[in-house]
Amino acid sequence: MEPLLRYRGRTVTRDDVHQIRALVAAHPHQSRRALSETLCSVWNWRQANGASRAMVCRGLMLALWRAGHIELPAVRRRPPNPLGVRTRPQPVTVDTTALRMSLRELGPLTFVQVRRTGAEGLFNSLMQAHHYLGYAQPVGEQLKFLVYAGSRPVALFAWSSAPRHLGPRDRYLGWSPEVRGANIAGIAYNTRFLILPWVEVEHLASHLLGRMTRVLSGEWQKVYGHRVYFAETFIDPSRFRGTCYRAANWQYLGQTQGRGKGDLTHQPNRTLKDILGLALCRDFRERLLHAP
Repeated sequence: MEPLLRYRGRTVTRDDVHQIRALVAAHPHQSRRALSETLCSVWNWRQANGASRAMVCRGLMLALWRAGHIELPAVRRRPPNPLGVRTRPQPVTVDTTALRMSLRELGPLTFVQVRRTGAEGLFNSLMQAHHYLGYAQPVGEQLKFLVYAGSRPVALFAWSSAPRHLGPRDRYLGWSPEVRGANIAGIAYNTRFLILPWVEVEHLASHLLGRMTRVLSGEWQKVYGHRVYFAETFIDPSRFRGTCYRAANWQYLGQTQGRGKGDLTHQPNRTLKDILGLALCRDFRERLLHAP
């Protein structure tokens, strides 16, 4: 049957639309939020970790409503946008005594995933205070890591869901739009990497990148119920050369078009970034290219 809509990896047919119309008619007192939960239950539409995909389902139902395929109940309430009212992380006090030594002298390093833990506030505050881009709360799947030398934090990593459309990466992998839509969750995007400014240890950056990418997939599995097989990041060549990434075997894939994900003009409006990628397992292509 010819699809009416493709949304976030799901194809919607006329039979699906008839089912949604019947569901709305059978639950006249439910809100849009409640209807999305009901539809997810009927479709068994869940994330890899078992959680309902109700938010994505609401977006799909809204797209069908805007296209005139279904009717939805009136909006009952408009909760504030949490991204629009988010307060900046509060400053924290940490030991800023200079650490100038060799990697061996620094001693054992511990990677701690702090997303949804009591240490997440420390991560947010340090990132806000010491990264040149500040702190930004990502959307979608995300992990945050603090790296400790003893009891002292020395570095931070932030990871999130990968951009859905990225030409150089897509050409490098060689996947179709359908396969990309089904398997994009297998890619992790390194949004931030920070070594705290009082830490001066030669070769530390590439060493941390190597260790981080070895544990990333397993940590993603713990939180989201699925693994990741490829990592990517952007480098601003007007500021950095990406030396530590290249030393850790990341590969240059190409450049962005400088348009951003919300582009409406199809004209560059920001600095072009270098795109670097790293395979997290030997059979990454096989895993990312399997048909949905």
